[in-house]
Parts: sequence; C-alpha cells; structure tokens
Amino acid sequence: MTYSITLRPGECFFGGSVADSLQMPFDAHSSITCDLRGAYNRNQTMPLLLSNKGRYIWSEVPFVFTFQSGVLTIEGDGVTVTEAGKTLRDAYRSAMQAHFPFDGRHLCDTFFRKEQFNSWMQFMYNPTQAGILDYAHKILHHGFEPGILIIDEGWQSDYGTWTFDPHKFPDPVAMCAQLHSMGFKIMLWIVPYVSCSGYQFQQYTRFHPDSKALFMRNEDGEISIVRWWNGYSAILDFTKACDCRFLDEQLKALTEDYGIDGFKFDGGSYGTYLNSSIVNGNRSAEVTAEMLNSAWNAFGRKYAYHEYKDSYRQGGKNMIQRLRDRLHSWGDNGIASLVISSTVQGLLGTPFICPDMIGGGEWSSFKFEQNCVVDEELFVRMAQCSALLPMMQFSLAPWEVLGEENLKAVVSAAKLHGAFADYIVELVRASETNGEPIVRHLEYEYPDSGFAYCKDCFMLGSRYLVAPVLQKGARERTLVLPEGRWRYVDGTVCEGGTVTVAADIDTLPFFEKMDA
Repeated sequence: MTYSITLRPGECFFGGSVADSLQMPFDAHSSITCDLRGAYNRNQTMPLLLSNKGRYIWSEVPFVFTFQSGVLTIEGDGVTVTEAGKTLRDAYRSAMQAHFPFDGRHLCDTFFRKEQFNSWMQFMYNPTQAGILDYAHKILHHGFEPGILIIDEGWQSDYGTWTFDPHKFPDPVAMCAQLHSMGFKIMLWIVPYVSCSGYQFQQYTRFHPDSKALFMRNEDGEISIVRWWNGYSAILDFTKACDCRFLDEQLKALTEDYGIDGFKFDGGSYGTYLNSSIVNGNRSAEVTAEMLNSAWNAFGRKYAYHEYKDSYRQGGKNMIQRLRDRLHSWGDNGIASLVISSTVQGLLGTPFICPDMIGGGEWSSFKFEQNCVVDEELFVRMAQCSALLPMMQFSLAPWEVLGEENLKAVVSAAKLHGAFADYIVELVRASETNGEPIVRHLEYEYPDSGFAYCKDCFMLGSRYLVAPVLQKGARERTLVLPEGRWRYVDGTVCEGGTVTVAADIDTLPFFEKMDA
C-alpha cells in the first residue's frame, strides 16, 4: 500500500537507518528516498519515523519512504501513524512502549567504565601473540586503563574454523592468562560466514553430524553462497538449532580452554541475508532476512561480553552496538557524523552504543589512499568526542602516531571518560528498563527551542551538554545553550543563548546544567 502524509508547519522527522543520520531531520525541504527493505551495511535500522511534533510512523515490516515537496510517501504494508503528543520525546516514548519496550537485561559495567582497545587498525589481518602482548603492555605503560581488549580479524585458523592460528598464536593459553593478569577482558572477532574451500569445509559437509542441514540452503536444498567483504562463503542460519550448535560448540571451547570472555559478532547484516535470495529448504515457511538478522543478533546476546554493528529492528534489546567504520577525516564520513549518528542511535532504541574506533576504523583511510598520514589533531578531537559517549574504543596505537602533547590530550580524554563512569553507568541502568536514550538530541530535551537541526552538540542524560570540536584548527567553540544557567568546564557560568568558549587542543567543551 502507499500512504501520503503532508508535513505540518515546522515538522521534521528522524528515523529509518543510522546510515542516513547526516540527512536528518527530514523536512519539507528534503528530497530523499530510503528503502529499508534493501538496506545493506546500514548499521542500526528500524521501521520507525519520529516527528518533532509528537507523531510517529511504524510498521512491523520494512518499508520505503520518500520525502519530497513537503509530503512523506510510504510504500509498505501495515503502516500506522500515531498521534502520541506534541514533542519528539512524546513520539519516541510512545513508540518505544508500544513496539519495542526494553527488556531490562543488565549489561556489564566494564563496557562503560573503561576505554576499550581493538587490534583491527593496529594489526589489520595480521594480529600475532607477540604483537597483542606488546600492545597490551604499552596500553598500561602509556597511562591507559586495562578494560576490554578485542582481538579482531586474523586470529582464527579460517572463517568458520574458530581456533587460534597456531603460527600467529603458538601459546594462546599463556597469552590469555597474561592478559587476564594485567586486568583485561578478552573478546574475539567472529562472523557467521564459513569458508567453502579446503579440508575443514569438506569435514563440515561430509562428516559433521548435521552435514545435511548445516548452513543456509537455496530452494533446491543446496548450500547457498553469499558475497561479503572478504569474498564468497557459506553462511549460518541461526533460526536452525543445528547452526546454533555448530557455532556454540566452537565458542564454548574458546571460553573453556582459554578463558575468552566474549565475542565481537561482525557481519550477518540484514542486507547480506536479503541479497542471498535464500529460501530455506528444510521448512515450508519462508524465513525472511529480518528473521535471520534478528536470530544472529539474538545468538550472541547470551554472552555477557558481546558487540554487534549491523542490526534490523533491534530497538529495545539490551545489547552492545557500535557505529560502523568511519574514515580518518574531518568530513561527513568521518568525525562530522559522530554526534548526529549517536543521537539517532538513541532515537532508534539502541542507546548502548560505542562510536567508531578513535581515529577512524575504516582501513581504506590508511591502506588505499596515497600519502594518507595520521592527522594528530583529528585523532585528538575524535578521542574527545568519544569521551562523554557511553563507550570509547581505541585501535591505532596513540603512542605510535601522536607527539607527546597530543598523546597527553588523548590520555586526558580517556581519564575524563573514567571520571564520568558513575554517571554513565547510572544512565545505563535507567535505560535498561525505561528506554530513555543515554545520548540525547537537544530537540529531545528542549523541544520547540530551535534545536531540531543541531548536529554538533548532544546531551549526556539531562545534566551535561557536550559540544565537541569538529572543525580542523578551531580553538574556540560557538554554540547556542538552552535557557538556564550552565557551568563550562573551566568553571565559567554562562546564560542560555549564543556563547563562544575557549577550546584548546587539550579541551573538550562541555557544560553542566546548574539546576539539574
């Protein structure tokens, strides 16, 4: 069916996919079409649109929406328009309570109290036991705290064969014991893909107890091959018990034999399942891409330490989700997108968020572009931008790419995150049950006050307004404060309205609401 909705004066909408955050809010001047049915690598996506005038659009299934000439057109089935109140907050809370109430599950404090480290940008596809241990020692040596250490892609024997590569990791038992003694929690990178070449796949498909049922199957009952960023593979179907068993057994061995604490569950996006054109050969009922992505997300949530990046309709599920990879850039695909994307994640019901790796986790920034070197100022500002978000994650070793003063500024940003840990965890505990965003758009907290188009400031809870520096060379920050009295980080008290404050390279501009 097709629905047409005329926008009201001053009305604008947020929602759909985090990938479109920079184009939000959608309003009478927008010209955009978003197909939630065909999303690929779209990060967090929900069949939800929220109006700053208090209404929301929802569907149980993906839909296509277009904003053009002041009219919102929606193509899909079962679309509902609900008048929930007068504000963005009214729209969000009503939609959340009706369609994705939060499950109350308790998340580990470690995610939010300490900075995380991930091996990806430092080692790419070639982490080694010696390299990881050296990295961990230098984390502590340079004044960072031991928190979660994620050993990313390349540690494994093969995709789908989740054992340590014996050439890169000759004694993983000793390595894990040493990392734990240093205070780290260890997570390993995992994907639902299984390599289709060599001895292991032969064993899976000929001699495994579930060999006739394992993996996604096409309409002929044959194993369906999907394309992903590292090539072509079979893919697991977590709506089937045998596929869950297949991965469960391997991950159980890692936790029991080496003491691995959890896993980074990468891939398995809605789009990957959708594009595989799969009809499961083992059941009469069709299995949709939404069901397959949801099952992949549900599979890993049973681990206390987990992380996901690609999710469809996972609002209200208490799970750790991160922003997709960003470029090492001041532009829209880099630091400029961090604030608005983080606030949109909260509006889609996914508040337990980690921004991208500090400095940018998109490897092409450093591997494919000629003469690309680390911009130290950008690295510092990305660290500061992450410091008062729920989590912060490093990868590229700061001590290797920064000079002494800039390294000091980055360590200071990590210390600031630690100083706010109690408040952040307090917000996490509340959000686990009431669903309130942790990182809030200013329009959410201060409706009809001119903040609907603000993309460079956010509220941490209702108490702190954070205004990270997102422009190269800037040493001051101009912004509009909501009404009231606000205490700047240097102790200066400011009244609501336009203010300009100092923001040297070692300063993250933020304000505390004095009557909070």
